[in-house]
Amino acid sequence: MDSKLEMSDRMDGVLPTIAEYYDGKSVFITGGTGFIGKVLIEKLLRSCPNVNKVYLLIRPKRSQTIEQRIDELSECPIFEKVRKEQPNFKDKFVAINGDMLQPDLGISESDKDLLEREIQIVFHSAATIRFDEPLRVAVEMNVLGVRKMVHLCKNFKKLEVFVHVSTAYANCDRPYIEEVVYPTPVEPQKLIDALEWMDDNMVEAITQQLIGDKPNTYTYTKQLAEDLLIKEGSNLPIAIVRPSIVGAAWKEPLPGWIDNYNGPSGLLSAVGKGILRSMKCDFRGVADIIPVDIPVNMLIAVAWFTAVTKPNHVLIYHSTTGSVNPFTWGEMEDIVMNFWKKVPLDQCFRRPNIILTNNGFLHEFYTMVSHLVPAYMADLGYCLLGKKPRMVKIYNKLHRSINCLTYFTMQSWEWTYNNLDMLVSQLSPEDRKKFYFDPRPLHWPTYIENYCLGAKKFLLHEDLSGVPAARAHLRKLRNIRYMFNTVLAVVLWRTLVARSQIARNLWFFIMGLVMKFVKYFRITSTIRT
Repeated sequence: MDSKLEMSDRMDGVLPTIAEYYDGKSVFITGGTGFIGKVLIEKLLRSCPNVNKVYLLIRPKRSQTIEQRIDELSECPIFEKVRKEQPNFKDKFVAINGDMLQPDLGISESDKDLLEREIQIVFHSAATIRFDEPLRVAVEMNVLGVRKMVHLCKNFKKLEVFVHVSTAYANCDRPYIEEVVYPTPVEPQKLIDALEWMDDNMVEAITQQLIGDKPNTYTYTKQLAEDLLIKEGSNLPIAIVRPSIVGAAWKEPLPGWIDNYNGPSGLLSAVGKGILRSMKCDFRGVADIIPVDIPVNMLIAVAWFTAVTKPNHVLIYHSTTGSVNPFTWGEMEDIVMNFWKKVPLDQCFRRPNIILTNNGFLHEFYTMVSHLVPAYMADLGYCLLGKKPRMVKIYNKLHRSINCLTYFTMQSWEWTYNNLDMLVSQLSPEDRKKFYFDPRPLHWPTYIENYCLGAKKFLLHEDLSGVPAARAHLRKLRNIRYMFNTVLAVVLWRTLVARSQIARNLWFFIMGLVMKFVKYFRITSTIRT
């Protein structure tokens, strides 16, 4: 009670605006080259233009140095506005060579000294988000990565806040999720110790038993990471943000901007191409998609609030839509299908059409008829034309992705959002507009249409000038379908007539009716004449 009163007293004073707080501050970001990371960097530079430096933990790739990766990041189209307002914005980037999987994050001693002297704000968003990641790798990245970050940040002399990006599904084995860190089924350290002596075969054998009611290693390790962060970072100014399924941008940096096929993005693209025709899904269930700019704005605001008010306990913030602005998979289906009919993708495999069903048998049947049969037929055609078959491979990959998402498309959750409302109340009117993170005003039909358009433009790199040709291609596919169905119906019927006396009798009866109709039409026409 006393801690709440103390925080309330601090909040009664006049707080600086968010941009004022970030003036002259140095920020350290992990996961900066990821989807959320890019949008976070862009928003910081554009809306807090006087931020001092942005330090980015980046690992070199085989074909790129960290400097080349920084160059690639700065050339991303989302920085267009920043580039016009701050032509030298790239000078604020400081690349820190490191890797979340290496001891001490693989950071050199000189870089450690630099970070310890300079950093005031930390955003930790680096994680493996693969649902089918082996448990050992997921623990290394998502759990031990947090421990390494805590150990590093304990030496930061000017640290004011450490914001950890978790997931709203860290506790998805509960239908009602509050803004608290729940007890874990196993102590993180016990699991870490066990993984040290077990070989990969042993780990794989017991993974399902370990994760229990969790659907995958991602959600399991993200819950462990929260627990470890709270315990081992107890003396750090920590805050946790839990986004749900992060989708394309709502307003910023560009409406519909997306740079990956994860989650809904891949599904929307597959539906638009006519590849995805059946999906196991509760069409009445809530599609808890959150536009990327909403959690990014929340991250920036949470860091500001935590640093200036210094709460005496760790606050958790849910960035979800299901509890405040629900939108179902069935509603999404209608909007998506209508959009792809108006603005089709180029060179569709088939005409866009999808069936959502929560019946496992029907889904398997539709998968066989609408996915596998056309895939094998297409690959046979490719082989006859001397081309490399590819459709079966594409469908196998698509089915693996869908199977990973089924747990989330078949269920709905409810999250509390008290801290969201509290944070909104602390913002000035100007900051509420600039750093919006309340999803209530989100208009779903408009957003989903922009999402589809963003997938077309930013993922598939298709120009809108090609829409007339795409529509013509859909008409061609429609005609081919009608022709194929007609031929198939005639062949099946003739086969049935040849083999069944009942079918032959029915055929002669129908033809007799047709002839009578024709004769009647001729007689009545003659009388009228």
